[in-house]
Amino acid sequence: MDGVVKASSETARPAHPPREGPFRLSVIVPMFNEEGSADAFFDAVLPVAARLTDDFEILCIDDGSSDATAERVRERMAAEPRIGFIQFSRNFGKEAALTAALDHCEGDAVVSIDADLQMRPEVIADMVAKWREGWDVVAATRADRATDSGPRAFFSRRFYRYFNRIADTPIPPETGDFRLLDRQVVMALRQLPERTRFMKGLFAWVGFTTTTIAYDHGERHAGTSSFKLWKLWNFALDGITSFSTFPLRVWSYVGFATAFLAFVYGSWIVIRTLIFGIDVPGYASLLVFILFLGGIQLISLGVMGEYVGRLLTETKRRPIYLARRVELPGRDEEAPR
Repeated sequence: MDGVVKASSETARPAHPPREGPFRLSVIVPMFNEEGSADAFFDAVLPVAARLTDDFEILCIDDGSSDATAERVRERMAAEPRIGFIQFSRNFGKEAALTAALDHCEGDAVVSIDADLQMRPEVIADMVAKWREGWDVVAATRADRATDSGPRAFFSRRFYRYFNRIADTPIPPETGDFRLLDRQVVMALRQLPERTRFMKGLFAWVGFTTTTIAYDHGERHAGTSSFKLWKLWNFALDGITSFSTFPLRVWSYVGFATAFLAFVYGSWIVIRTLIFGIDVPGYASLLVFILFLGGIQLISLGVMGEYVGRLLTETKRRPIYLARRVELPGRDEEAPR
């Protein structure tokens, strides 16, 4: 573990006295086309969990993979009964996979982690140590973005900065889904019904005392990330529209500013006409002005459309996910959700 954990920062004092005694650990793992990483992930995470407690489960959620991810997981399940498996009927997205895992896990401490080994399983031990101190949430924060491409690192940093400026609930910078949640936090998250889910924001919204641990983000064991820049952009829009109405409010200020400038310009034309007489206005300046106002109107309609589209999604009340197979360790198979 040397060189993995760099530092920790605490946003409050632990709300609970130190947690002692045996506990149940749930490790929840969203998977999408992780055929090449599955075996290495299990080889890395199972010894870590076994050192921490005898009572643990590894709950894998196959988010509609098109490769042999499901087969790899089921092969390991045959040898390790503490591995559980939820297979979606199609790809619903990582946020839905995390939601399904939180709906089904039974741990006193629940750790969410990716299967590509960029999130180091060794850090789980440090998370559990902080949880035992009394913290409700232990979030792993990336010490750097050396493994990201230049554009991705640039836009990721800017996203956290600007999101926290306009959002009603700020999120810890450089913090993803790698975190430990106390059972009480999991039960609170289960009460949130929205369909357009931004889990980083939901983790912060429910509150509870939180501490962070910085760690070195590793290279992917196999494959490539499915989160391309365009997908990340849309994901950022989901986060902003879910936790801030600032994009709607700003257009009121844009409207007032435009109206004020139009009033000033109109007053100047009247004064100039009274003093210097009438001249023929330029066609080019008039065309630019009309196009400028038209562009502002279209942008404002687009922003409102983003919010209206999310309202439509919520009012449909479709399930967040559908599972074609649910196999939980030590429990009977459940009906698809």
